[in-house]
Amino acid sequence: MAGFVQIIEYRTSKPDEVAALGDEFQKSREADNDSAVPGRGMTCADRDNPGRYFTIVEFDSYDAAMENSKRSDTSEFAAKMMELCDGAPTFYNLDLLQVQGTKN
Repeated sequence: MAGFVQIIEYRTSKPDEVAALGDEFQKSREADNDSAVPGRGMTCADRDNPGRYFTIVEFDSYDAAMENSKRSDTSEFAAKMMELCDGAPTFYNLDLLQVQGTKN
């Protein structure tokens, strides 16, 4: 199975602003009919550790993820995101090996 997943772990006291920024970024890419939009993205809050969040983004491949990372709009988004975070994020870069189930 091909695929790549990036998990970004971060802390913020401004989750609503982070969500708005993410929505704005996604709408901008969609408005441009941009094929570089990741396949799926999720943002999760840690129930056991308030203020801790994870964004999970799926890509078709590692190469597609790295191309996305090199884009100027991605760099701009990341810089704005850092302003809303309480410290530096941690990135996990994962090769997708298996998916079970089809529930979304």
